[in-house]
Amino acid sequence: MKRKFLLVLTGFFIISYSLFASVTIRYTNKDSKDHNMSVKIGGSNTKVKFSGSRTGSLTIQGGSDKCVIMTSCGKVEVKSGDRITIQNGCIKVN
Repeated sequence: MKRKFLLVLTGFFIISYSLFASVTIRYTNKDSKDHNMSVKIGGSNTKVKFSGSRTGSLTIQGGSDKCVIMTSCGKVEVKSGDRITIQNGCIKVN
């Protein structure tokens, strides 16, 4: 009985983690224009907006603590807590 309870509890925590997982990044956009980019996280695709000429934080909801951002310069993998710089539409992980 105790073992079954522990298995159910463990399963609950694993499912809960994937439901609430997200990627939070800090960004600096050195370009004067906004950038809308596609992001793949936890098997899902979404879009994010990086506001021009500013520094900010962005949280991407999904089932992982890593994501791939598609830019005009190629794909960039970032993980939660990363700091990125956007210049000429390209992302550099600091």
